Amino acid sequence: MANTKRLCTLVLRLMAVAATLSAAVVMATSHERSNVLGLSFEAKYNHTPAFRYFVIANAIVTVYGFLVLFLPSKSQLWRLVVALDMVLTMLLTSGISAALAIGSVGRHGNSYAGWLPICGQVPKYCDQVKGALIASFVGLLIYAVLLLYAIHNVLDPLLLHKT
Repeated sequence: MANTKRLCTLVLRLMAVAATLSAAVVMATSHERSNVLGLSFEAKYNHTPAFRYFVIANAIVTVYGFLVLFLPSKSQLWRLVVALDMVLTMLLTSGISAALAIGSVGRHGNSYAGWLPICGQVPKYCDQVKGALIASFVGLLIYAVLLLYAIHNVLDPLLLHKT
């Protein structure tokens, strides 16, 4: 039974690493050039601080998830992993929130500020951003499940001692 739980945790962590890694790579490689009224412009992830933060947050969570894969199952460091899972889940949430806010402005514009939507001019770029956000959100959901599982197993919140 313990090996099955360890295997499930390992598979979930691998899926989370894959999701956050793909989100970071897709966002970091997103760019597109367009001409509007004779003016050429390039939409690129590093032109927006929120998208840079998104890539950095996903990269940090990816590296952390990869390192935790090599932690021995009997180690006392798993209590620290619970705390770090919480911190990095919140980091991932903030990165998604920042990128989603800017992505929404790019998709729908902001009539109060006079910002026009750009997704009509650079649809490939917007699709890549959307794909990165979806992949990162999948990673966030997996990390939330892992966090709940870790809290249940490591901290034993109801103080139910297994006999």
